Amino acid sequence: MAYIGSPQSLTVLPQGPDAAPPVLPEAQITGADPLLLSGTVGSARADELDSAFRTVKEELAGRRIIDVNSTMNGGGVAEMLHRLQRYSRGAGLEARWFTMRGDPAFFALTKRLHHLLHGADSYGPPLDRAGAEHYSAVCEANARALLGAVRPGDVVTLHDPQTAGLVAHLQRAGARVVWRCHVGTDDPNPYTDRAWAFLRPWLETADAYVFSREQYVPGWLAGRQVAVIRPSIDPLSAKNRPLAPAAAAAILGRVGLRAPADRDGPAIYRRGDGSVGRIRRNPTCLCSASPPPADAPLIVQVSRWDPLKDMAGVLTSFAEAGGSLDGAHLALVGPDVTGVTDDPEGGRVFAECAALWHRLPDRVRTRAHLACLPMADAEENAVIVSALQCSAAVVTQKSLAEGFGLTVTEAMWKGRPVVASAVGGIRDQIEHGVDGMLLDDPRDSVSFAAQTSSVVGDHRLAGALGAGARRRVRENFLDDRQLLQQTSLYRSVARV
Repeated sequence: MAYIGSPQSLTVLPQGPDAAPPVLPEAQITGADPLLLSGTVGSARADELDSAFRTVKEELAGRRIIDVNSTMNGGGVAEMLHRLQRYSRGAGLEARWFTMRGDPAFFALTKRLHHLLHGADSYGPPLDRAGAEHYSAVCEANARALLGAVRPGDVVTLHDPQTAGLVAHLQRAGARVVWRCHVGTDDPNPYTDRAWAFLRPWLETADAYVFSREQYVPGWLAGRQVAVIRPSIDPLSAKNRPLAPAAAAAILGRVGLRAPADRDGPAIYRRGDGSVGRIRRNPTCLCSASPPPADAPLIVQVSRWDPLKDMAGVLTSFAEAGGSLDGAHLALVGPDVTGVTDDPEGGRVFAECAALWHRLPDRVRTRAHLACLPMADAEENAVIVSALQCSAAVVTQKSLAEGFGLTVTEAMWKGRPVVASAVGGIRDQIEHGVDGMLLDDPRDSVSFAAQTSSVVGDHRLAGALGAGARRRVRENFLDDRQLLQQTSLYRSVARV
């Protein structure tokens, strides 16, 4: 028997030649013409992308592109896949996106692999023979479910450690298989070695590999087809479309993260289909004595409730900052901890942050706010995040390790000054003092507070950093660039 299901509900799938194949969740996405990006990136860049899509469509000759990951909700990978699939479909490619299922033991093991690939130690199931057998069984059950949708010659991209065990199964079905890893560390160590030792047997035969940074590529891939593709954002998505200050204020007032004012209008926004949406859901969890005043500088960090994002460290640094941040408020915001099925640590990390919040002295606790945003409506969730980022005096990302850090990109695109750890892909985004501020040691809470307070207290510096940030994202981190690289990869792999 193979076990497959969500962390909340375990299902046993029958095996054998006569068993009906199970069905994996598939995203339902409406395509969008890539030329819509021309208003932001310019006609030359949009035309180059349009030409690339036409060429790859001709060379694929009816073969499909398929993405597989472990969740459709929560985190940068899921959001990125939605956008890339949207434009691929709009360009006329037959693109499909499936998500794996697994039991709690599977997701606990793959979460441990996630931490180890970041170079950090982690508790979790042992990476022993029993762990490998269970991982293999869950992947085999998912492969059986997926094979009904895969035809010979299709290009399948598998994302992150959860999917490595699918490689050989899909290749036997005639697919071209790319494995893309969105996590890593610049400094390999015994933890990364342990993760690669576990994953390598399943990855050896992949047709190509993709990493976010060259430094993340393990040495054993020397001589293989490896592409370095940095993540990006869609300037037309709900999270990144322009949002008027009055609209952002009304949205934050509606969800309890800003004191409402008489002049506030309704908490509405424009949905992707052009209709008007209204913020209807409250945070699923909110630790707040009262909403931040409308005129208070707001320091914001939006992250998953993951120990490597160091939300507790941000709260501690804020509490210990002394008088330099006395007038400011802090908002630590993440997803509903029940809404990200592949992350078993979320509930524990949020609970630890909430316990820390309750222990703070009153003078700090009244200026600190923790919120879990609802995930039931992806666009509503995205607009609330956008309102937070647009309203922030400073956006922080005090990660202890980071694959890339799209929350940094999002804030930079909105022209916000960012204070972030100099780790992983954040180094590729920010030039210190030009388009953001970098913290050399992510565990240095004193320096973090000092950098944050220097930006909060200097409007000229904040404005200069924000303007530089938006320019840098426009030049380097919008989706047309990633889509160009992706189409080139598809063409290369399809010829193998």
